[in-house]
Amino acid sequence: MSEKVIIAMSGGVDSSVAAFLVKKDRPDCIGVTLKLVSDKYVPSDFSGGRTCCSADDAFDAASVCARLGITHYTFNFKEQFETEVIKRFIAVYADGGTPNPCIDCNRFLKWKALLSRADEIGGDRTVSFVATGHYARIEQRGGRYLLKKGVDVFKDQSYVLFFLTQEQLSRTLLPLGNYKKSEIRAIAAAQDFINAEKRDSQDICFVPSGDYAAFLREHADTRRGLTSGDFVHASGGALETLGRHDGYACYTIGQRKGLGVSYAEPLYVCGKDTAANTVTLGRREDAFCRRFSVTDFNAVAADRFDNERLTVCTRYHGREYPCTLCQTAPHSAEVLLDEPAVAVRGQAAVFYDGDVVAGGGIIV
Repeated sequence: MSEKVIIAMSGGVDSSVAAFLVKKDRPDCIGVTLKLVSDKYVPSDFSGGRTCCSADDAFDAASVCARLGITHYTFNFKEQFETEVIKRFIAVYADGGTPNPCIDCNRFLKWKALLSRADEIGGDRTVSFVATGHYARIEQRGGRYLLKKGVDVFKDQSYVLFFLTQEQLSRTLLPLGNYKKSEIRAIAAAQDFINAEKRDSQDICFVPSGDYAAFLREHADTRRGLTSGDFVHASGGALETLGRHDGYACYTIGQRKGLGVSYAEPLYVCGKDTAANTVTLGRREDAFCRRFSVTDFNAVAADRFDNERLTVCTRYHGREYPCTLCQTAPHSAEVLLDEPAVAVRGQAAVFYDGDVVAGGGIIV
């Protein structure tokens, strides 16, 4: 029985070069593009914006596979994407949080569902690995698989992979982790890939306009978070009404622009009361906290963390803050920051020990 590698190919330059690098060492591989977004969210002929998962992206992936001499498949994961990503996205906003759908897509589709499908199609050739074009590294040390930052600090994507389990890490290849983006572009150009100069996707794939509030109003099956209410300011112990908001789901903690409120000093979103349908505004420092909790915690570098000194990143490519991490249960933890920071409900808190991902969870 021979090993087989499935390469997740979005049609972008990163996953294309990942396929090239994998094939050099493991020739028994196939490229797979996931069809995720239903036409009711993004028409099949949509060509604007900077999203992934379009018909053009699938064509680009197939073109690269043909050039490499490997088989290309397209898997229809629209139903799973609807359940695991879009419905979660809507639910977190309705509950007053701010989700990160790319993490859910990676977790539930590009690993969980893809590994499951890989096992089904393996036949007499064991599908041992899934490869992706993420900028991160995997290292085996002392019988444990470690997830590490990519060497390109500007492209590092370890933050969005904190959920990977030991079993998943053992079956994952991340061939771009030791490269810089400029080197990846050069490899693609040398191989004459059709997408060598293709721009990176940046938008949420199912919200190509970037207007997530409009998306929620059109597609959410609940009005929670989308009805008008009061902006309030905590002043002298009393709540001062400052104006009307468009629905608390339209704002995130720390936001300053787009509030439409005039005041003597700059105002920031500091909190939301979902029961009262109010959004609290205040000074920038009022949006900060020293302590927060995480759920859905995944310990990566160790079995458990008790009062461990680490750093934490509370938003993608954000600053790392020194902290103390203490697990309170297998999948929950408390975090004490050395200095105040913004911790937004629904976002990921990812903990680092140097360049190693210690673990991560969802801020609650």
